[in-house]
Amino acid sequence: MRESTGRHEMKHYINYADILQLRARLPFVADIDKNAAIENGYRVKSLYFDNYNDKALKEKIDGVNEREKFRLRLYNNDISFIRLEKKSKKNGFCYKENAIITANECRRLLNGDIATLKDNGNTLCMELYSKMLYQQLRPKNIVDYMREAFIYNMGNVRVTLDYDIRTSNNVQDFLRTEAIPVPLSGVYILEVKYDSFLPEIIRGMVSLSSRSSTAFSKYAVTRMI
Repeated sequence: MRESTGRHEMKHYINYADILQLRARLPFVADIDKNAAIENGYRVKSLYFDNYNDKALKEKIDGVNEREKFRLRLYNNDISFIRLEKKSKKNGFCYKENAIITANECRRLLNGDIATLKDNGNTLCMELYSKMLYQQLRPKNIVDYMREAFIYNMGNVRVTLDYDIRTSNNVQDFLRTEAIPVPLSGVYILEVKYDSFLPEIIRGMVSLSSRSSTAFSKYAVTRMI
């Protein structure tokens, strides 16, 4: 599935006091994400792809206008639902495509059997298969974090609070629930995503004094520690 129109995306470095403030504010105007399973939140684990020259990492650091990255993603360590995602950015707008893969297909891929993507047959799987062949994309590192998400229907707004961010460069840990990744202490991120406009009520809710927008990338930060 592909998002037909690009979305705006704002990110802010925040602190734990900001987290408490936003937790108190947002439920009065926005709905808690229905997928919340752990104290109004859920665990996200992503496995990012890059090539031997760190193309995706360098394009992010350099602020390249048109760029893309591929990742596998699962939630709450549940390997029964795994998504392949392609996230693209063009002229400041974000686009996302995704496809479902099985745990067995994921294991084959982690073990170097990229033909499993061709066997799947999905268009996005075929694109990744092609780029693993010709751009030498490979699974690179894992980013694991806790997320609280709030939904506001007008403007298709999604506000997320991300924290307890952890990382591992052992790609086999992606399907292991017992893996213990390395924590990034004191990192808290507010993300606001919306379509054509951001309603004033949400803009006011997420306005925090002295917090400016940033080009933060969990993939880039965890690769550079």
